[in-house]
Amino acid sequence: MASQTKLKILNDPIYGFITIPNERIFKIIEHPYFQRLRRISQMGLSYLVYPGAHHTRFHHALGCVHLMQKAVRVLRYKGVQISEEEEEALLIAILMHDIGHGPFSHAMEHSLVEGVDHETISLLFMEEMNAEFNQSLTLAIRIFKGSYERRFMNQLISSQMDMDRLDYLKRDSFYSGAVEGNINSERIITMLNVVNDELVVEEKGIYSVEKFLIGRRLMYWQVYLHKTSLVAEQLLIRVLVRAKELIGQGHDLHASGSLMYFLKNRVTREDFDAGTLNMFSRLDDNDVISAMKEWMYSDDFVLSNLCEMIINRNLLKVKIKKKRPSAEKLEKRSKALQKKYNISEKEASYFVFEGEIANLAYKREKDNINILHKNGKINDIVKVSDQFNLKALTNTVTKYYMCYPKVKD
Repeated sequence: MASQTKLKILNDPIYGFITIPNERIFKIIEHPYFQRLRRISQMGLSYLVYPGAHHTRFHHALGCVHLMQKAVRVLRYKGVQISEEEEEALLIAILMHDIGHGPFSHAMEHSLVEGVDHETISLLFMEEMNAEFNQSLTLAIRIFKGSYERRFMNQLISSQMDMDRLDYLKRDSFYSGAVEGNINSERIITMLNVVNDELVVEEKGIYSVEKFLIGRRLMYWQVYLHKTSLVAEQLLIRVLVRAKELIGQGHDLHASGSLMYFLKNRVTREDFDAGTLNMFSRLDDNDVISAMKEWMYSDDFVLSNLCEMIINRNLLKVKIKKKRPSAEKLEKRSKALQKKYNISEKEASYFVFEGEIANLAYKREKDNINILHKNGKINDIVKVSDQFNLKALTNTVTKYYMCYPKVKD
């Protein structure tokens, strides 16, 4: 009897048609935990700078699956043995690698939960779904955790040139319009190979790898660490911290049940049980936006102003310098604000603050990007590149920012 399984294809603006290879992967995509990613923005509040950057984690995860399928095909063609079970595990691991992201991607990790990063929550989701899917995600979890014995498979999921980076740079470049990140991810994948269980790039792909590293550096400065995105994310973190503080003092704030759960409770890794995970799975960007629209009218000076700044894009002024701003400068700004609005030093600290940002395009001490020469020799990309500034990309560049309100006299 003929199989009733229909081929599932999705249209993607970056790669064209993406094929969902089997029923299990399709069921994972259909699961409410995964569908939530449609409501989590891939680039946080970057749309306040780049109006097109409204794409979601859902988009990105599917793009990663497409690239992983291509990588498996290329490696098999070159004689690398990958079983069907391993292939499915690779696709599931990359599909679910970001499932633990909270509202606006990274802001949540610094405000609503304590010391619980999105990778940890992704793993909790995967383990929960593994129980639902009759333990069929076990191998995917091992690869995701980096504990599978075939090292190159772990590298395809998480390394300095994994499928995650190859998709998000190209995708974020497309949606933001910042062309510097438009890397040739499919060309890089075509050049992949495996030697001694390590992922390598054949010599012909060297310029594509150089473009990838330079593109990554430029995307960080121009997009991910753009000063307006930076200040917006800092304000969002402070909104959630302030709301938590006010609720702790007995103030009556309105928010969705799931957001309220994280505002009322201190949530650490130890507290993250099945009930907490279920609450987290109900949380997305919409909870935070609708709460801020309410809180704009709060009688708390700090909360209402922070929310208004984000909702109406009336953000703080931000200066980025090579040196840390002096305590005197901060104090001067803070004092002016306290005087103008008759607020306390603590309240002023929500609007006047400093911090640092760092950009490291290529970390040399682990998971090097290795180039395979025609004679079989293997070298780190930095050693073989004639691109004079590639070595500079191995240094961390740190800059300091200072944020304060645009105070009019």
